[in-house]
Amino acid sequence: MRLGINLGYWGAGMDGDNLAVAQEADRLGYDVCWAAEAYGSDAPTVLAWVAAKTERIDVGSAIMQIPARQPAMTAMTAATLDSLTGGRFRLGLGVSGPQVSEGWYGVKFDKPLARTREYVEIVRKAMTRERLSYDGEHWTLPLPGGPGKPIKLTVHPEREHIPLYIAAIGPRNLEQTGEIADGALLIFPSAAHLEETALRHLRAGREKAGLTMDGFDVCPTVPLALGDDVDALADVFRPYTALYVGGMGSRKQNFYNQLAQRMGYEKEAAEIQDKYLAGDKAGAAAAVPQSLIDQTALLGPVERIAERMTAYAEAGVTTLTLAPAGFTLDERLAALRAGVEAAERAGLA
Repeated sequence: MRLGINLGYWGAGMDGDNLAVAQEADRLGYDVCWAAEAYGSDAPTVLAWVAAKTERIDVGSAIMQIPARQPAMTAMTAATLDSLTGGRFRLGLGVSGPQVSEGWYGVKFDKPLARTREYVEIVRKAMTRERLSYDGEHWTLPLPGGPGKPIKLTVHPEREHIPLYIAAIGPRNLEQTGEIADGALLIFPSAAHLEETALRHLRAGREKAGLTMDGFDVCPTVPLALGDDVDALADVFRPYTALYVGGMGSRKQNFYNQLAQRMGYEKEAAEIQDKYLAGDKAGAAAAVPQSLIDQTALLGPVERIAERMTAYAEAGVTTLTLAPAGFTLDERLAALRAGVEAAERAGLA
């Protein structure tokens, strides 16, 4: 099992620290460094900056939002980053959510699975550098009846095939991801529930495409906090978990809330959402079960983290992406080093 790091969103007040974390991860031998985007910093700019300041570590978008860019633009960005980094780029895509898609980008959040499938097909076709034409439900290239002609990408990516990941949570999205992608970006993963909540759906998609799970990258992100008091460490992540389970999306359409329910927290997920949407963020955080946080994060001393890493590896994770937590840079770097030490103790590195 390989290790990665996730820097999250740029512009949250820790930008200088984030670069230091990425550079230390590069020195320690981490496999990939991911960066996110929502409606603030964009991922490609951050990744270009990190890649310029590192030597070996891959850089990946987790995610570049599908409603933010036309697929041909995404192909251009991926090819450019792959060329500039000497083949160190990984393309992670996701549909975002209805609030961001419609409120920020002005793109209707409808038929996300069909839209994702067409998007991936166009991106991959464009990056083969053949002349681009496509006739789909959501995109038609070139537009009919106009001056447009099929043209091809002029940039030569470093590799013929840039690894493509999709952020997936729901069963149907996971199945399609297994069918059309090279890897899945997962969030709030529980080793104990990974088979039922993710892997069986990914496997079904691979089988539909006539493929096995060999070579497919199962890549969840887990927060990591180092210390002896597990309960106190879990409290650090209560607001984060409450935000996603309670407030990331509408009452009817919150993918993270639905995931918590599938993990057996139906009553708790409803209470968290009720309080969060009523404006009681502190109450929502207090309602998050300690066990939910502990199942979906790496908390405690190195020995305990090593045990949890083993559980993830045995569950089928191939790249475990860490989000090292800490109130200072030194604490985040210590967590980063603890991740490597734990993996070595578990015989995973």
